[in-house]
Amino acid sequence: MKKSALLTYFFVVMLGVSCAQKTDKGIKLPQKVDFTPVLVVDNIRNPWGMAFLPNGGVLITEKSGKLLLSQNGKTQEIQGLPEIYVRGQGGLMDVEIHPNYSENSWVYLSFSSQKGGGIGGNTAIIRAKLEKNRLTELQWLYKAAPNSRRGQHFGSRLEFDNQGFLYFSIGDRGNRDVNPQDITRDGGKIYRIHDDGRIPADNPFTNQKGAKTAIYSYGHRNPQGLAIHPETLELWEHEHGPRGGDEINIIEKSKNYGWPIITYGINYSGTKITDETARQGMEQPLYQWTPSIAPCGMAFVTSDKYPNWKGNLLVGSLAFQYLERLVIEANKVVYREKLLDGMGRLRNVKEGPDGYIYVGIEGKGIYRLEPK
Repeated sequence: MKKSALLTYFFVVMLGVSCAQKTDKGIKLPQKVDFTPVLVVDNIRNPWGMAFLPNGGVLITEKSGKLLLSQNGKTQEIQGLPEIYVRGQGGLMDVEIHPNYSENSWVYLSFSSQKGGGIGGNTAIIRAKLEKNRLTELQWLYKAAPNSRRGQHFGSRLEFDNQGFLYFSIGDRGNRDVNPQDITRDGGKIYRIHDDGRIPADNPFTNQKGAKTAIYSYGHRNPQGLAIHPETLELWEHEHGPRGGDEINIIEKSKNYGWPIITYGINYSGTKITDETARQGMEQPLYQWTPSIAPCGMAFVTSDKYPNWKGNLLVGSLAFQYLERLVIEANKVVYREKLLDGMGRLRNVKEGPDGYIYVGIEGKGIYRLEPK
């Protein structure tokens, strides 16, 4: 890219982020909440995932391949992980616990793995039981194929719904022209399985010859946010676009979300990917960010500790290093606000069982947002 074009692009990016906080005329802005970010777990390079345990501990994934348990002010490394394939955006990614964890101790992990055929790696989903500081009874639930040496777009979030189904995301693995639109191939999909890895009988493609039967929706680029809406119980997702066109979607069974046939983004070089932003039979995003914020992690606010944020959506920004608060009315984003501006690449955000919001910031650790 020429220097003049590059300067113009960065000017547009910064202008877009600034202007994005404005609202349409007539919309009443929510009252801001003053809070203090308190560092509760330090010295973490890339806190990709967080899962809160019933006893007050929190499991944290380090992308480099470490699973940490922080409890009572002390952090220890959990042993027993399988081999992690660390390459580019891949490594140890998300962590989630079973809805009945108190009874069964199951911990779920997503990571990049070399297991299976071919050179390189792809996204894997496992579960294991946590006993003191070790994982035991490890079970492989899903392994995407084929392996690839490409270092991008592994996904990969985990989320249980209220019926006990486990959803997970796998990105297009940098092979956009093949994977996202082909249901016989892994990549560029949202998947749904039972907690033990079995395929639900009512998954949309179970009777289609050659299809990957764990697929729930397709046509995605690189989903790094999944959350269940607290009222509608719908699965919400966000994904990275290319240059522009990051998306928020409500995920529905069998639906095609369009990538790369339709997109609001362009190639990083500035050239077009497609002339289409819409096509019959393909879903439109609930919201799209242009310029891209590089969204990672998402959570709905349900806690009474932040009364003026209740029902809002929180999303981390890697590109601009802030936490974004979105006010949504009738599935329309009516207000955006930057929080923790400039603190660092915000990798994850979760609401803990204590009602506080926790964020993972690269190179720093886990912060708790404490209202004043």
